[in-house]
Amino acid sequence: MSRFANQTVLVTGGTGGQGASHVRALHAEGANVVIGAIDAERGAGLAAELGHRARFVRLDVSREESWVAAVAETEKAFGALTILVNNAGVQNPPALIESTNRATWARILDVNLTGTFLGIKAAAPALRRAGGGAIVNIGSTMGMGGTALYAPYVAGKWAVRGLTRTAALELGRDNIRVNAIHPGVIETPFITEPAAGSDAPIADFYSPEPFAVPRLGQPADITALLLFLTSPDAAFITGAEYVIDGGLLLGPALRGDSPA
Repeated sequence: MSRFANQTVLVTGGTGGQGASHVRALHAEGANVVIGAIDAERGAGLAAELGHRARFVRLDVSREESWVAAVAETEKAFGALTILVNNAGVQNPPALIESTNRATWARILDVNLTGTFLGIKAAAPALRRAGGGAIVNIGSTMGMGGTALYAPYVAGKWAVRGLTRTAALELGRDNIRVNAIHPGVIETPFITEPAAGSDAPIADFYSPEPFAVPRLGQPADITALLLFLTSPDAAFITGAEYVIDGGLLLGPALRGDSPA
């Protein structure tokens, strides 16, 4: 398949569970992929695995100069940037608001919110030079409501929703579409392993048994939606939000043996 032939994609957090899934799928469908991440060893390893049409750039999404360098390197390598996937994210250890220190608050917002803002800021001129393109911001179902003990993460993901809509309005006439995906509980180390400073992973707080689709999500579930939103099939979609959570936000489902 080559839906993304002659397209160049920059994926942040490109070595994580979801990020690597996005990178591999986009590359398989013909895109030039730039893997933006902090971990140089994993990033270079993934680029080497993919070979032709893949590059790694070290990218700290919380630093504007790092973004400027990453976009410049992307254009140098492939001539244009047409798709940005703002996927990088970090999670705070669970704590009450009154027990959350200011440094934790700042760190989570720096990556999850400011990183997304800086990505749009740095990529928009490049996308404009390319004649248009698409931006997808990866949010979370935690940005659709409140979640006790995760205030920094929740606040950042809520804000990404407004940022997405604002960017869609500002960039639409430049043929740049901006949308958001809000995953639920996806089976990656981000969910199944404790955040730094925590003893319990987020997965411990969520059993999929009550979900309408009673399983944890897989990275491929999110990737399939991402491929649609960044493809020409979604040419009339901008400023939209897609919840993909197996029914988590719907509430408990009836059991299969329940009466009609």
